[in-house]
Amino acid sequence: MAETIERNLGEQPIAKLLQKLQLCTHDLVTASEEHITHKMVTKACKGRRLTKNIQHKIVRALNKAANTSYKKDQLFNY
Repeated sequence: MAETIERNLGEQPIAKLLQKLQLCTHDLVTASEEHITHKMVTKACKGRRLTKNIQHKIVRALNKAANTSYKKDQLFNY
């Protein structure tokens, strides 16, 4: 039997961090110099599995919006 990949992984650390920093999805989208959408950020917070490329874009956007230096492992637990 083929193994199925779990796509919904529950709320991610990035969701709590955004609340703590008082940021919303729109703040990350506007801070990003790359193409990210509100939907991508929402999926990241809810725990929908994203590609590594999109994860890195979101990390860079958060770091720019909050003037911080978080790493991918601190924002996603998968």
